[in-house]
Amino acid sequence: PWIGQAPFTETRHVFANLGDGTYFHSGLLAVRAAIAAKVNITYKILYNDAVAMTGGQPVDGTLTVEQISHQLYGEGVRRIAVVTDEPDKYPDRGAFAKGVTIHHRDQLEALQRDLRQREGTTVIIYDQTCAAEKRRRRKRGLMPDPPIRAVINEAVCEGCGDCSVQSNCLSVVPVETAFGRKRAIDQSSCNKDFSCIRGFCPSFVTLHGARLRKKTGKGEGSEFERLPEPNLPSTARPWDILVTGVGGTGVLTVGAVLGMAAHLEGKGVAVLDMTGLAQKYGAVTSHVRIADRPDLIHAVRIPAGGADLLLGCDLVVAAGFEALSKVDSAHTHAVVNSHESITAGFVANPDLEFPASAMRRAIAEATGEGKDRFVDATRIATALLGDSIAANLFLVGFAWQRGLVPLTSEAIERAIELNGVAVDFNKQAFLWGRRAAHDLAAVDRIAFPRPPQDRVPDDLETLIAHRKKFLSEYQDASYAERYERLVRRVASVEQEKTPRSKGLTEAVARSYAKLLAYKDEYEVARLFTETGFIDRLKDQFEGDFRIQFHLAPPLLARLDPVTGRPKKRAFGGWMLRVFRILASMRRLRGSLLDPFRWTPDRRLERELIRNYEITVEEILQRLEPGNHAASVTRAAMPERIRGFGFVKEKSLEKTRQLESALAEETHDQAA
Repeated sequence: PWIGQAPFTETRHVFANLGDGTYFHSGLLAVRAAIAAKVNITYKILYNDAVAMTGGQPVDGTLTVEQISHQLYGEGVRRIAVVTDEPDKYPDRGAFAKGVTIHHRDQLEALQRDLRQREGTTVIIYDQTCAAEKRRRRKRGLMPDPPIRAVINEAVCEGCGDCSVQSNCLSVVPVETAFGRKRAIDQSSCNKDFSCIRGFCPSFVTLHGARLRKKTGKGEGSEFERLPEPNLPSTARPWDILVTGVGGTGVLTVGAVLGMAAHLEGKGVAVLDMTGLAQKYGAVTSHVRIADRPDLIHAVRIPAGGADLLLGCDLVVAAGFEALSKVDSAHTHAVVNSHESITAGFVANPDLEFPASAMRRAIAEATGEGKDRFVDATRIATALLGDSIAANLFLVGFAWQRGLVPLTSEAIERAIELNGVAVDFNKQAFLWGRRAAHDLAAVDRIAFPRPPQDRVPDDLETLIAHRKKFLSEYQDASYAERYERLVRRVASVEQEKTPRSKGLTEAVARSYAKLLAYKDEYEVARLFTETGFIDRLKDQFEGDFRIQFHLAPPLLARLDPVTGRPKKRAFGGWMLRVFRILASMRRLRGSLLDPFRWTPDRRLERELIRNYEITVEEILQRLEPGNHAASVTRAAMPERIRGFGFVKEKSLEKTRQLESALAEETHDQAA
């Protein structure tokens, strides 16, 4: 397309991605055509040794990175660069074509900027195993698994999303907290790329020598001495199970286990896996058809409306058109994992709302009244067994106990044994699913014996009390009283001018507390040392690990010459001692003895607080029923200001533009 488009656009250059499998079977022809047409283009050949788009098959061919460089040079490409996260694995530069340069992936941005200015066709060979394939191989022991874990301190996190911008990774997931949406790393799906650490935020730590603490589930659940045996469905005609989920989470394993269990019982079985874009967290479905005899199964694919059980390992995929097209309200049952697994849209939009209610409603309407069950299998299985990968077999156990899987539990457990991967772990997941179907409340009590320490405030008075307590710990009691005085004044005026409304008070209660509790050096130190963060790490991980903090101190951070961003540095566990000292000095905040008082960031924080107090007074003076909604939105503007340093400045600039427009709107409505 670029060959035809290039002469008719002001754009001088484009980049094009090309997988190594595609390159081998036909992609080289595209490179050859670009060279002949003399267009300005850089091909990024992704040497990931797997056909990533269609399920991770091996590439048909034996081309090495060195061979590709020679082939491209022979076609006429004169600027070829190899990018890898392991440059040292290429000590013999003479094995490459003439002029080839080797770069660490951290230099990719600078390299791309350089190639963008060059005439003709250039090539980057990006040598790195496909991330999802790498994770699979590590789980199977086919690739070394670095004993390093990246963790986000949710208390420090601002929810700005810069870590997702840097990594484009779906393992950086949202977490709803008492202070709004923050971010965490899904340790079960993390492929240890660590590019998220480059996000400009002090909340990241890495644990070296840490292993995810695997809970066994043994010794718990003694109240489930003997579970009742369900009535299993008949397979006189094929019983059809549609398993849905996303690639890389073990969905196909569910189909394989059920297929083997049916084979062990001498039944007829057909399993059809639809992988599609599985390597990219894309939708995956497995059609499992079980009958008394093989000759009763006339097709491997479940027909439209033919599913007897929709086993939804992922809510988004289960609510999709493809899955619901197999559902019939007359006979289909649904057992669905209600966990809100994020989509790619969250990477670009940190405020993306997950449409869980609409998805659940769509599934419930399709199956008919009383034939759907939703359970947060990911949350419960992770709490019980320490790894979210247990969720799928937990869901199988749940469905089996409800009499929706026409196989004996003995056959399913034997199939798990024959699969030969994490046998005891997977059998425990199946058992806990059965227990949850029998008595979900009892399983919840075992999985979550203690309520969360920091619950999301569910009413205005609880919210005000929560923020007041936090500000007392942040600074002192008088600081918290300053907060409460303004909030109470807003509540009084709102009730006077717009009776029965609380939206403005709630917006000010959240936003004013956020501005007052700005995360300076003292607060970051306190959140690392006085909120139980280290204890939570020890609960989640095991091993004799050491901790590293990834920070960009204003006086020590150097600027990246390409991006202009401050570069973060790693600091050892000794920083905890420094943090404790800093946290103890927080009473100096804003005083003449505060060494950080006059830094640009701290001066900006104090200015934001003063300006907000003025804005609130202006809102109160003009408040009336006609502009109440716009006033609430304006008062909530500070919640959009997120991040640290230059990330926060960009966020502030956008917020000020929106706030200015709202100010005019409220003024016009009041007039």
